[in-house]
Amino acid sequence: MNNSDKRIDRASKIINASPESIYKALVEPEAITEWKPPQGMRCHIYEFNGEEGGHYRMAFEYDDTTISGKTSANADIFTGQFLELIPDKKVVEKVNFESDKPEFAGAMTITTKLDPVPGGTKVTFTAEDVPEGITPEDHQEGMMSSLNNLAVFTERV
Repeated sequence: MNNSDKRIDRASKIINASPESIYKALVEPEAITEWKPPQGMRCHIYEFNGEEGGHYRMAFEYDDTTISGKTSANADIFTGQFLELIPDKKVVEKVNFESDKPEFAGAMTITTKLDPVPGGTKVTFTAEDVPEGITPEDHQEGMMSSLNNLAVFTERV
């Protein structure tokens, strides 16, 4: 696959919260466990360093144990690294799923941009080099679920 063939998925939402409060939710582990897992999942953080260059390891576990995860029977375990942190503006992460399934192999880059708009902040997730095992429909649904969770979390804080 050449660079022009790499898959890019995007989702965005206007959230009624400041870029500062949203940025904090993107880099603090306690906040991440609350908003990041899509609906029907919960998050466990095993390691976390929320600084530029810092690594993390976490799992999203399905509430419905009949759903097969990327890593185990009902979990997606992944590692990541914060490649770029621009406070109140942008977070760039490199994410790798722990999986024996080749369709989930490879590093995905996720960029979260925060753009102030009247009434809040436009939050945009851009995922590059998405593993082929993640369907565009499932990924869109998951990203929108996380954005909705982020809105609920930051709008109540």
